[in-house]
Amino acid sequence: MSPLAGQTAVVTGSSRGVGAATAKLLAGMGANVVINYRQKAPRANKVVTEIEAAGGKAIAVGADLTDPESVRDLMRTAVDTFGSLDLLVLNASGGMETDLGEDYAMRLNRDAQVDALAAGLEHLSTGGRVVFVTSHQAHFIHEVETMPEYEAVARSKRAGEDALTEQLPAMSEKGVSFVVVSGDMIEGTVTATLLNRARPGALEARREAAGRLYSVEEFASEVAAMATADVPTGHVELVGGADDFLARTEGEA
Repeated sequence: MSPLAGQTAVVTGSSRGVGAATAKLLAGMGANVVINYRQKAPRANKVVTEIEAAGGKAIAVGADLTDPESVRDLMRTAVDTFGSLDLLVLNASGGMETDLGEDYAMRLNRDAQVDALAAGLEHLSTGGRVVFVTSHQAHFIHEVETMPEYEAVARSKRAGEDALTEQLPAMSEKGVSFVVVSGDMIEGTVTATLLNRARPGALEARREAAGRLYSVEEFASEVAAMATADVPTGHVELVGGADDFLARTEGEA
């Protein structure tokens, strides 16, 4: 039997990139998947079509994660459509945009994550799981400096991780586990492209430091694996390229 057969997963920010690839993998594991998007409905619907063509079940639901009511509607739609909510993958992030306000990174990467967790906990089944997707640059930001162009995003994502971790007791009370998946820069993602544009050579520098960078599909497979991995709540899965971060962290100790 497929490991997620009959279960329902909401993947935030899943109309493209790591989120879309993760959603397809979860559908292949048997999950009913909710594809979340902010504006690009055609792109999200294409992901749904690809999942359905492969024999899976999915719907696309538009929701602005910085709007708490919109997030509650997202979770309710998942339950109304498929009957349950069993897995919440908090993949959406941003902050390098220049047209959404100076506080957008913190509103999306911290505040919206907390709101999404709160909305999800109203419906998540006992034995359910929340997976938070982040980067090494964010996870280690207190110990290891990152590129100035990414610092505000990194600090906001770390603030989001910390705020979610503070909710471990509330999650445990509901019988829900929590896992963090942290990865290096990912080849082909919007963030990596924007960073390399702002600081030419940034990607190559990370390739040299990490040995290699994961592709979208490779990182998504690690995220999807954490949906059913036998790990304790609060576990942090460091995916690829973490050795130099850990070495620098130990050097600070």
